[in-house]
This record gives sequence, structure tokens and C-alpha cells, in this order.
Amino acid sequence: MVKIVQKENKVLHERAKTVPKELFGTKELKKIVADMSLALSKEDDGVAIAAPQIAVPLRIFVIAGKVLTPEDEEKVYPDLVFINPVITSMSKTKREMDEGCLSVRWYFGQVKRANKATVEAYDINGGKFSRSGSGVIAQIFQHETDHLDGVLFTEKAKNLKEYTPPHQD
Repeated sequence: MVKIVQKENKVLHERAKTVPKELFGTKELKKIVADMSLALSKEDDGVAIAAPQIAVPLRIFVIAGKVLTPEDEEKVYPDLVFINPVITSMSKTKREMDEGCLSVRWYFGQVKRANKATVEAYDINGGKFSRSGSGVIAQIFQHETDHLDGVLFTEKAKNLKEYTPPHQD
């Protein structure tokens, strides 16, 4: 069972390593991504996860398909995988956005994030792509890239508050 590591774990405070070209398309990389998606799927409030959050110090993040699925659609889109992502542009317009993190459980605060962002990355087989997003997608790009650089949202947040976790059935 893959566990999401918490803020005390040193892997979350270090810059993740670039995924080497020879890892693309391998069973090893597919397993890492599958483990990330599985860990993310077990968190009702999770929208994305970075590899360091499962103690893998590589530059990978996954966005949950539920975030990408329009509300009026029944079929949920698949998770989106970003390997060796680089934010190539961000809007000058920024706003304070509520934020939390699966590795900093039950803390929430406001982080100033760009309204729009574009990321260049590679898919699991090494194909390069670019994706732009606004609102929550742009926020996820920035939050997850921070993870890959060893930065937790709590280092940028204002009005940090701890909440009582919901009861698990």
C-alpha cells in the first residue's frame, strides 16, 4: 500500500530529480504513476499529487481526472500525467486562492497564484506536450511544481488554519 508522506518527511523539502529519458515507457515508470494515481484516488478531497508525496524524488505530478471532467459529463476523464514539467508562462494577474495539501493534512490557507499558467511536460512514453489552464488548473500547476522544487504551500500561505478532519466511516 502506497502512503502519502507528511510534511516532516525530508523528500518533500528537496528538489526532485529529472526523470531520465531511459525511464520513459518502462514498467518502473508506469508503476510509479499507477501508485501516484492510486494514492490520489483514495483521497476524496485530492485533486493532484506529486511523486515526492509518495516518497519518490522524481519530477512527476498527476492531476485527478475528476478535476478535468466537466460537471455535466457522466464519464470521468483519465488522470493527466506530467513528467519533467516546466511552467513556461504565467499570467501577471494573480489572486489569493484557498489551498490545502495531502502532505500537510488538515491545514488550509491562502496562496497568491497566477490566474493562468502553461506547462510543458512529457507523457509516460516520452512524448512532449503543452497544456494551459486557468483557475484551479493553473493553481494545481503551480502547487505541484512547488512540490517538485521542495516547497510546501505552507511556506507561501497566509491565514493558515488547522481544521478537524472529517470522520472516516
